[in-house]
Amino acid sequence: MNDFDLGVRTQALKQLLSWVEQAKIEVAPEAEVANMHCHTFFSFNGYGYSPTALAWLAKKNGYKLIGVVDFDVLDAVDEFLAACDLAGVRGSAGMETRVFIPEFATREINSPGEPGISYYMGIGFTSSRVPGTVVDILAGMKRRAGTRNRGLIERVNAYLAPVQIDYERDVLPLTPSGNATERHITAAYAAVAARMIDDPAAFWSCKLRLPPAQIAAVFDDPVKLEKLIRARLMKRGGVGYVPPDGGSFPTVEKVNELISACGALPCATWLDGTLPGEQDEEELLRLLIDKGVAALNIVPDRNWNIADPEVKKRKLQNLYDVVELAQRLDLPLNIGTEMNAFGLKRIDTFDAPELAPVRQAFIDGAYFIYGHTAAQRALGIGCRSEWARAHFASHSEENAFYTALGRRTPPGEAGLAWLRRIGAGAPQAFLSA
Repeated sequence: MNDFDLGVRTQALKQLLSWVEQAKIEVAPEAEVANMHCHTFFSFNGYGYSPTALAWLAKKNGYKLIGVVDFDVLDAVDEFLAACDLAGVRGSAGMETRVFIPEFATREINSPGEPGISYYMGIGFTSSRVPGTVVDILAGMKRRAGTRNRGLIERVNAYLAPVQIDYERDVLPLTPSGNATERHITAAYAAVAARMIDDPAAFWSCKLRLPPAQIAAVFDDPVKLEKLIRARLMKRGGVGYVPPDGGSFPTVEKVNELISACGALPCATWLDGTLPGEQDEEELLRLLIDKGVAALNIVPDRNWNIADPEVKKRKLQNLYDVVELAQRLDLPLNIGTEMNAFGLKRIDTFDAPELAPVRQAFIDGAYFIYGHTAAQRALGIGCRSEWARAHFASHSEENAFYTALGRRTPPGEAGLAWLRRIGAGAPQAFLSA
C-alpha cells in the first residue's frame, strides 16, 4: 500500500477490497468520526502512509470521513480521491504551506519564534492539475521549499563534517515525487552517520551537545533519535536554522489566488491560542476572511490531551473559545491529527468528555468540506463557486447547504452520479431528492 509505484498501490487496494467482498477481511462499521488533516508520504507521514493507504485506513476502521493534506504540493489529490471512490469513503484533499502576513509582522501567530509567519491551507481540491494561470505559483512554492532544504543541508553539512549528505543522492530517494521535508533530511543524516561513524552514539552526543546517557536513552529508537537531531540542529537555535522573513514565504493573497483558481477553499489554521497573534484571533480571522478565508483548521488533540492540569485547563478553554469564534464568524472547521510524526493518533478521540462541547462542530465541518468536494467534482458548484454566489445570500446559508449536502451525498462514484442526475439547478433540489 505504501510502495512508491502507484500501480502497485492501486492493485493492493483492489485486492483488499475484493477480500472484503469475499468476507475474508472484516471492516468496522462506519462511525461518526473524521480525520480531515492527514499528511501523506508526498510530504511526510509518520507511518509512511500513501494516499491510497489512508483511504484504506478509513475503510478498514470505519471512519466516516477522511481528508489528506501535503506541504506545498497537490501530488496526492488525484490518487486519494480515486482511492476513496474505490473504497466507498467520503474524502477531501488539501495543501498546507506557510505564508507571510504583513499586518501581523511583529506578532508570532502559529509558527513559534517566527513573527508574521503563519501555517495556512487550501482544502477541497478536486485535481492534482492546476489551471495554467496559477501553475507558476504552485511551482514556486515547491521551488522555495527545495531552496530552503538545500540551504539547510549546506549549513548542517558544515557543522557535522565528516558526516555530510547530498540532497539528490541521500534525501530525494526517500520521497515518491521529490518533495522532501526536514524529516526526510533528518532521516538521511541519521542513516549516513550510522554507515560512516564507528561510534555514532558518541558522535551525536558530541554534535548535539548532549550527555551520552541522553543519547543512549533514545539511540535504539530511530523516531526519538531523529526527533532529537531535528530539534537540536534544524529548529530555532540550531546551526541549520535561519529565521524567515517576509520574502521567505508567499503572501496570503498569492496562495489564495492559487487555491481559488482550483475551486478550493482558503483555510486559516490555529495552533493553541497562546502566542501573541492568536491572542488577537478575532482580529486575525477577520483580516483573513477579508482576504478570502472560508474555513479554520484545528488539531484538537494537542489542545486537550495534556498531562499538566493547568496547561490543559488553559488550552482546552482556548479550544472552546476559538470554536465559538469560528461559528460566530461562519467558518466551518477542518480538524484532524496531522499524522506527520510517528505516534500521532490516526483518529481523534471523539468520545473524550473534553471534546463533547465541540464534537458536533467538528463533524459538521467534515461534512461541509466533503459536501463542497463532491459538488465541485460532480458539477463545478462547490462552495464559493459562481453557482454558490448566485444562490446563497450569506456564508452562513452557504455553509449550512454544503454541510447538509455532505450528509446526503453517498461516498464514491454513486454519490457523484447522484449529484449529476440532479444537475446544477436550485439548491433545494439536492436537499429534497
